[in-house]
Amino acid sequence: MRETNTSKNLLLIFTRNPEFGKVKTRLAKDIGDQAALDIYKFLLEHTAKICAPLNTNKAVYYSEEIKENDLWDNALFQKKKQKGEDLGERMKNAFAEGFKEGYSKIVIIGSDLYDIKTEDLEQAFELLNENEVVIGPAEDGGYYLLGMTQLQENLFQNKNWGTSTVLQDTLNNLTKSNYKLLQKRNDIDLYSDIKDHPAFIPFFTERP
Repeated sequence: MRETNTSKNLLLIFTRNPEFGKVKTRLAKDIGDQAALDIYKFLLEHTAKICAPLNTNKAVYYSEEIKENDLWDNALFQKKKQKGEDLGERMKNAFAEGFKEGYSKIVIIGSDLYDIKTEDLEQAFELLNENEVVIGPAEDGGYYLLGMTQLQENLFQNKNWGTSTVLQDTLNNLTKSNYKLLQKRNDIDLYSDIKDHPAFIPFFTERP
């Protein structure tokens, strides 16, 4: 049975269902589909671990289908399915649902970032006390975290998702909003993102 939480804060976690050949495809080109899948599962476990202590309501949004008995504890995480044609529409719909349910501060993250801590999430919600928007910029020109106090639909429109222009295009939409940027982080998409990282060495030690 899920714990009751009267928090007005909501954390959204967007995940892809961990299926062979369908996750971390750019990474898989260098290390193979099985290693890429193993790394993605490792990243999912890390994300669940750092989100669990956060004193907010939490919702996992699955890309394909909801899994009841997986690493996301039903007592801690609501489970929902992403809805929309592209990433922007799916995120917008998740935010809209959260605000409709009465939440006053909502933060969204993905599940492919190893260098993120519970404290980063706490800081994001804290910054929303004084700011309308908070963004965690990624080194590839996108962002790993987005938070807001009310739905701003334009942040999800006319973006080339998955490219290096997403962050700047988003900032261009915020000329009339006060916002804060978190520390820049590197999400895991390519072999170069992990080849020198000690946490990932066990996944490709047999690599020729």
